[in-house]
Amino acid sequence: MGRLPWWLERAQRGGRVLAPAPAEQRIQPVDVRDVAAFAVRLAAGAGRGAFNVTHPDGISFGDFLAQCLRVTGSDGAPAWVDPAVLTEHGVKQWTEVPLWRTHAGVWAVDSRRAVEAGLRCRPIADTVRDTWEWWAGEGRPVDHPRRAEHGIAAEKEARILASL
Repeated sequence: MGRLPWWLERAQRGGRVLAPAPAEQRIQPVDVRDVAAFAVRLAAGAGRGAFNVTHPDGISFGDFLAQCLRVTGSDGAPAWVDPAVLTEHGVKQWTEVPLWRTHAGVWAVDSRRAVEAGLRCRPIADTVRDTWEWWAGEGRPVDHPRRAEHGIAAEKEARILASL
């Protein structure tokens, strides 16, 4: 399962949802449909070179999680956990808590050059909604050996939340 489908399934389960603080942290996920359209545009001769392809507007982690909770109809509520606490519990960035990265600059990528070459990104809320509609309608990602790495085990999440 991919990162966004994992968050959607976790949101749907409800309850206290372990979330990496701060809620205001901006992230820049980009819809694969927008990446594909950009690649086709470049292949058709619209530009050349290397590009940083990230969502130019981004979204806060708090707003991202709120969208996941909203589209799934969940009664869940984020429990914002300090990154130091997650690290103390051995939580793996990017995989156990998908999209969580603390390294400086990870979510401060300048995609201006790609935008100037024609990258157009739909609102992330649209991606969240469309992915949930696809996922709830029996959509499934391509099988991949690393798919099982996405998401924290429910038991580990519960232990961390209980320790707060």
